Amino acid sequence: MKYVIRILFFALLISGSIGFYIKSQDPIVGNRIIGITVLATSFILMPLFIYHRWKGKNVKDYLLTDDNLKKMKDFNNSKEKNNTNSL
Repeated sequence: MKYVIRILFFALLISGSIGFYIKSQDPIVGNRIIGITVLATSFILMPLFIYHRWKGKNVKDYLLTDDNLKKMKDFNNSKEKNNTNSL
């Protein structure tokens, strides 16, 4: 998956560069190439990247539930105690 994302990224980067180059010679074709590149980046590359990065992670670890809020408060309180002891 990692290699597919990299290959697709570089292909879209090259496609965008070619689109900007062609835009100076033929604006209609250049704009179409740039538009297709933006659409492919938005609807193909980005969802693949997001899926690859979130695969196997627990979403509950990133939500602000009561348990996570309590852990954060306990952590901050322990940091404050350590800071007052060092003075």
